Amino acid sequence: MTILDWYILRKYLQTFFLLLLLFIPIGIMLNLAEQIGKMIDNEAPLSEILVYYGNFTIYIGSLLFPILLFLAIIFFTSRLANNTEIVAILSSGVSFARFLRPYWVGAGIIAVIMFMMGMFIVPSASKGYNEFRYKYLKRGGQERVTSNIFTQLGESDYIYVSSFDPKRQIGYNFTYEHFGEDGELEYKMAAANIRWIEEDSIYRLTSYSRRNLKGETEYLETRRRLDTLFAFRIDDLTPVSYIAETKNLFELNSFIADQRRKGASNVNTYVLVKYRRWALPISAFILTIIGVAVSSMKRRGGLGVNLAFGIGVAFIYIFLDKVFGTLAEQSGFSPLLAVMLPNIFFGIVGIYLLQKAKR
Repeated sequence: MTILDWYILRKYLQTFFLLLLLFIPIGIMLNLAEQIGKMIDNEAPLSEILVYYGNFTIYIGSLLFPILLFLAIIFFTSRLANNTEIVAILSSGVSFARFLRPYWVGAGIIAVIMFMMGMFIVPSASKGYNEFRYKYLKRGGQERVTSNIFTQLGESDYIYVSSFDPKRQIGYNFTYEHFGEDGELEYKMAAANIRWIEEDSIYRLTSYSRRNLKGETEYLETRRRLDTLFAFRIDDLTPVSYIAETKNLFELNSFIADQRRKGASNVNTYVLVKYRRWALPISAFILTIIGVAVSSMKRRGGLGVNLAFGIGVAFIYIFLDKVFGTLAEQSGFSPLLAVMLPNIFFGIVGIYLLQKAKR
């Protein structure tokens, strides 16, 4: 690393962190202005509000990382170009590929920060952020699937409820089926509803019936009410919609494997979160390529034109990410492809622009 490399790297990192320090407080103020009425109406304690905005800073900061990184590169590289510093560097015999070295180092540093935050720090902040939102800001909002819930317990047990009320801890039209090693149904339990009784740590079944099948003989047992135990928690029937965002790398892998074993219908949503965490550090390099290619040439309009182009590219990137993400969640589209395609597309665009910039 030469003095010139350290100069560019310092500018790279300084501009990026400066934009973070500028935009995050603005985001906090806008959020506070929008939500303060709900916080007052729902009597949110000051201590919880302060913790919420601490989590908000980490959560929103992680979402803004790629965009602010892109804008930072365009901003300081355009200034280098407008001051003819890049022309001087290249005229001194430094190749364009060698000129890019400190950019790669900077992208690597940011990528490592993105990876560590996305895998281990942001999940904890996301949990606190979302819990506060649904407790004080989105009361009555649906934070989980509450109808037509199907799940598998182990290799041979299946549960179904037509609807679930998480506040009252009660599920309606409950059925529990157990299959033997030969794949034949051994017994089926049904109830009008299943309720978790917290003080007794039991499940209460209303209008209960159980059919035991032994060969061609069927035995029927009915009760008006039955208190019993099951090897599952009532909340396991349907996790909160943001559950994957709250788990670190190892917890998320275990959670996805468990959901696949249960036959969860929305497992693609969780897999998409996992792949996005891996793809985020890669985007640091792709956006660096595009940013340098766009802003390394001195052009009429200067910084304003480059920033306008950068903002346009950022919005297209977000749009494609949302489109493919929705396809993965709502259809059988591969979550891996949904994450890779925007990066592949912009990677090709970046290489093309870089080749033009070299000339």
